[in-house]
Amino acid sequence: MRTAAVVGTGLIGTSVALALAGKGVRVHLMDVDESAARTAAALGAGTVGPPPAPVDMALLAVPPAGVGEVLAVQQAGRLAHSYMDVASVKAGPERDACALAEPSTYIGGHPMAGRELSGPLAATATLFEGRSWVLTPTAATTTATLNRALEVVALCGAVPVVMDSAAHDRAVALVSHTPHVVAALMAARLQHLPDDAARLAGQGLRDVIRIAGGDANLWRDILDANAAAVADVLSELARDLSVAVTALRGLATDNADERAEGMMHVADLLSRGIKGRGRVPGKHGGTPRNGVPVRVLIGDQPGELARLLGTVAELGVNVEEVAIDHAPADRSGLVELLVGPASSVRLAQRLADHGWTVHQTPPVAPGTPEPALSAPETVIRGS
Repeated sequence: MRTAAVVGTGLIGTSVALALAGKGVRVHLMDVDESAARTAAALGAGTVGPPPAPVDMALLAVPPAGVGEVLAVQQAGRLAHSYMDVASVKAGPERDACALAEPSTYIGGHPMAGRELSGPLAATATLFEGRSWVLTPTAATTTATLNRALEVVALCGAVPVVMDSAAHDRAVALVSHTPHVVAALMAARLQHLPDDAARLAGQGLRDVIRIAGGDANLWRDILDANAAAVADVLSELARDLSVAVTALRGLATDNADERAEGMMHVADLLSRGIKGRGRVPGKHGGTPRNGVPVRVLIGDQPGELARLLGTVAELGVNVEEVAIDHAPADRSGLVELLVGPASSVRLAQRLADHGWTVHQTPPVAPGTPEPALSAPETVIRGS
């Protein structure tokens, strides 16, 4: 692939453009908001404006409801030899594409990656590395278009997954769209959070509500496009919530039978939650990995996190996840590095040797819950 166009320079479109440009592809950036396209170009994502001749592939990073119309317009202008949208729902855009445009040069796509931030300034060339990228070819999609889409996925470092569009929409309703609604519902409970309660908020709450910070207009469009499938999942969740409420009410009474039944339902819910969590693949699409948190105290001055991660990289230790617990009233933060059990002790000691104050949590047996921030720790203070 030598040339590409990206129509829509938000988070996903600009991230695709950055990844392709970084692999030597000439990328042309187009957006109704030209300032967004200029921002993406300033980041190194490509050049602003349409190409002089049809490109190999055009990426349509537009809302789901606009895919068919944008595809038809760009096909009429001979923007590209093949077209792929990156909307987070697929059945509706596919129907519109087949009705309004030429379906043979079109393929649906959905990179399973994102951030709670939006816009080109939030984009990164590594956003898709190791992530699944769904492709939903139609019966009319040509082999050449499928191959170009597969090349885009490979250049972005993602893993292709071919699915039927309706099956995709049912799947993302469960693994992506409903979680956003639940995060928003939980975050909405915090609008009038008292100051004393806010001081108690820890990483668990931040994990639950993190994605609730996503662009409201974007998510309105997503939920509108996949409303029925999300409603089905929420209905199932509502039934579980009703059982949980009844069970907890029972635990709050003095009636022994109600307490016993309530405890049974609560235990069942927690057990099913553990099993469900175990179904989610870990980093790079593999099975969930057991990690040990190594927590490092850092100052609030600029560059401290980068300096810590640079030290870890120099030590050659693979970090599965990074989380930061920062108290607004404090001028320090606790960075949690999730590493393999075999690496945790060595990393903790070597970070201490480099002057960091480390809170090391003892390794846990496979299958047991991860330690909370309040779990017993060994504090190793750097010199």
